[in-house]
Amino acid sequence: MGQIKVLDRNMVNMIAAGEVIERPASVVKELTENSLDAGAARITVSVEDGGRKSITVTDNGEGVSADDLANAFESHSTSKIKAAKDLAEISSLGFRGEALASIASVARVKAVTRQKDSAQAAKVEIDCGERSPVAPCSGDYGTTVTVSDIFYKIPARRKFLRTANTEMGHITEQFIRIALPREGVDMTLEHNGRQRFRIHSDYSCTQRIKTFFGEEIAGKLMAAQRNQDSLSSLTRPSDKLAIYALIGKPELSRTSGKYQYVFLNGRFIRDKFISHAVREAYRSIIEPGRYPVLFLFITLPFKEYDVNVHPTKMEVRFYNSNLVHSEVLSCLREKLLASDLNPAADFSGVGGEKKGFDEVTQAIQDFFDKYKTSSSQRGFNFSSLKSSPHKPGVEVPFKTPSPDGEVFERQDYSRLSEQQGFIQIHDSYIVLQREDGFEVIDQHALHERIIYEKLRRRVSEGRLESQKLLVPETVMVSDIQSSLIEQFADLFEKLGIEIVSFGPDTCAVQSFPSLLSSAPVGEFVADLLGILEEKGTTGDNLLDDILNMAACKAAVKAGDSLTEQEIQGLLDERKKLELPERCPHGRPTTIKFTLKELEKQFKRT
Repeated sequence: MGQIKVLDRNMVNMIAAGEVIERPASVVKELTENSLDAGAARITVSVEDGGRKSITVTDNGEGVSADDLANAFESHSTSKIKAAKDLAEISSLGFRGEALASIASVARVKAVTRQKDSAQAAKVEIDCGERSPVAPCSGDYGTTVTVSDIFYKIPARRKFLRTANTEMGHITEQFIRIALPREGVDMTLEHNGRQRFRIHSDYSCTQRIKTFFGEEIAGKLMAAQRNQDSLSSLTRPSDKLAIYALIGKPELSRTSGKYQYVFLNGRFIRDKFISHAVREAYRSIIEPGRYPVLFLFITLPFKEYDVNVHPTKMEVRFYNSNLVHSEVLSCLREKLLASDLNPAADFSGVGGEKKGFDEVTQAIQDFFDKYKTSSSQRGFNFSSLKSSPHKPGVEVPFKTPSPDGEVFERQDYSRLSEQQGFIQIHDSYIVLQREDGFEVIDQHALHERIIYEKLRRRVSEGRLESQKLLVPETVMVSDIQSSLIEQFADLFEKLGIEIVSFGPDTCAVQSFPSLLSSAPVGEFVADLLGILEEKGTTGDNLLDDILNMAACKAAVKAGDSLTEQEIQGLLDERKKLELPERCPHGRPTTIKFTLKELEKQFKRT
C-alpha cells in the first residue's frame, strides 16, 4: 500500500493556519484588512479576554453576497486576484485567500453580511472546519465576523497563548499598525466592553500618533518629505517614489525599534534596506544600540515591488532597493542636519521628571536671588564653590580624531571671563553662562560621555591599560558565571581585567583598568558578568553595552562636590567630544535656557 496520502481540506487549512494565524492578534489583522479591502469607512474591533474568548470585527463595507459567503471560507478563495497578471500589481491588503479558511479551521466562526442592494443579510457558522449551510438573517449593511475559542480543539497551540493582557498588547499593536495610515477611516478598538482607542476619520497623522503614543512623542516629531508633489495619500500609490516622514529628535530615542513604523502604500512592512537607511541617517546623532522614533510613509507604484513574499505579507521585495534606500536616507538625513537637535529647557515638566526639574529651576532662582549683580557685572560669583579632593577620572583634555585622521575642534565652552562663567549647584549640576542665557549641565551625564568616548577609542586601538590591585577584590560567582569568565577570556583581557579562580564560588580580580580606577571593582565585575549572562555571544552591541556600564560606574555622581579645576576639566573635555549633547544612555548632558524664557518664568514679560 502506498505511503503518500493526500491531506484532506481541513488539514491543509490547519497547516496554513500555523503560518497565518499565530495568535489572536493575527485574527484581528486579517479580519480588519478584509474590512479595509471591502471599502469600509467605519470599523469596530471588539475583543474579550485578550482575544482568547472572542474577537468581533464589524464594518460598513460593501459586504458579501449570500452566494459568495460559503466560498469565502474555502482555502485559496479570493475576490482580489482574477488572473496571474494581477500578481504583478497587488493593490489590496489581502489577496492570498488563506486567512478566512485558516481562521475557520482553528476556531468557531460566525459571519453575518449584507450588501446595500440586498433586502436581507446572510450568515454562516463554522466550527473548526465544519460548516453550516448559509442562511438568511437580519443585519445591517456591511460585515460582522465573530471568532470564538481560538485553538480550542488544538491544545498544543492553545497552551502557547499568554495572559489576556499580553495577548491584548499584541492586538493593540496590530490595530495601531493598521490605523495609523488610514485617512478617512473611523476605527475603534474595544476590550471587555471598554473602549481602548477611537480614531476619528478626520484625524491627521499626527493626531493619530498622539492618540496612540501621547503628546510626549507626537509633540517632538519633525516632518520630512521628498517628492511631496506626487504624494497625495499615505495609502494610495503615487506615480513615482514619494516619502513623508515624522521623525523623532534624538531625545526620543529608545532601546528597541518598537517605535519605528514603516508603511508602503498603507501596508506596515519590515525591510532591511529601509532599516539600514534609518540607522545611517541617525549615525553619530544617537548612540549605538538606540533606535530613533520614526513614522515613515512611502508611496510607490504597485508594479515596483512584490508583496507576495511571505504569508503574513509583512515583507516585500523592491525591484530597485538601492533607490528606496538612497531616497529614505537622503530624506531623513537632510532633515536632521538642517534641524537644531540640542534639547531646550522644558518648563512644563513631563511625568515623573517634573519634580526633579522643578528642584533645578528653584535652585537657579535661589542662586540669582542670593548673588544679584549689577548690570555691569554679569559673570557668576565663584566664592560659593566648595573645595573637595580631586575626583578620579577627570583628566586633561584630549584630541578626538576623525575617521580621516583630522582632529575635531569644537567651540570653546570653558573660557572664563567677567561675561562668562560657571558654578555648581546641588553638587549635581553645572550652570554655565551664555550670551543669550545659560546652560545647565548634568555633571554625571557629561562625565559619563567623556569616559565612554575615551574607552571606546582606546579599546579600538587595543587593550585598556590596567594596574595591579594592592589587595585583590573577591567576587562571588555561580558555575555559569565561572564558565563565562573562561569563555570571554579575550574580552576580559581587552578590558584590562585580570581575574582568577579563588576557591569555590569565588574569583579574585587582580588587575583593573586604570581609566576606571574610581569604579567599585566588585560591583563592576558582577554587573559585567550579568551582561554576559543576559546577552552572551548572540547579543548585539555587547562591547558597547559594557562600555556604557563602565562609563556610568566610573563617572562622578550626582551629589559629588567638584572644585573649580574639576569643573574646568569637564568643560575642557566636552569641547573634544564627538557627541557632547548626550550621555551613552541617551539622556541629555545639557539643557539650554534662554533669557527670554527665564524672564518669562520670573514674570518679567
